[in-house]
Amino acid sequence: QVQLVESGGGLVQPGGSLRLSCAASGRIDRIYSMGWYRQAPGKQRELVATITSSGSPKYADSVKGRFTISRDNAKNTVYLQMNSLKSEDTAVYYCNLDHAVVGGTLYLEVWGQGTLVTVSS
Repeated sequence: QVQLVESGGGLVQPGGSLRLSCAASGRIDRIYSMGWYRQAPGKQRELVATITSSGSPKYADSVKGRFTISRDNAKNTVYLQMNSLKSEDTAVYYCNLDHAVVGGTLYLEVWGQGTLVTVSS
């Protein structure tokens, strides 16, 4: 079994920064892709950024140039550095694993519990 522990959410003023972390625990053999999605009130969940095991990132157009995703494979941890935050970035941010092998079992998708990011003055 695999568990995700997210941290780093909170309240920040427009233009400020936050760093989210997500650590995966369990008998992890391999994780293909780790990433972040978000869901704002009344909206569908959307991709923010993902990063493969080889370090190749992908970003939503709305966060390009402001957010940076990184990954520590040794710690099975993914980070999201968010700069120049805007009110429209307010959402619950969810950590995601895509194709994780844990204890010999393939998990197609694993989700964290979510962490709230509020951008407001």
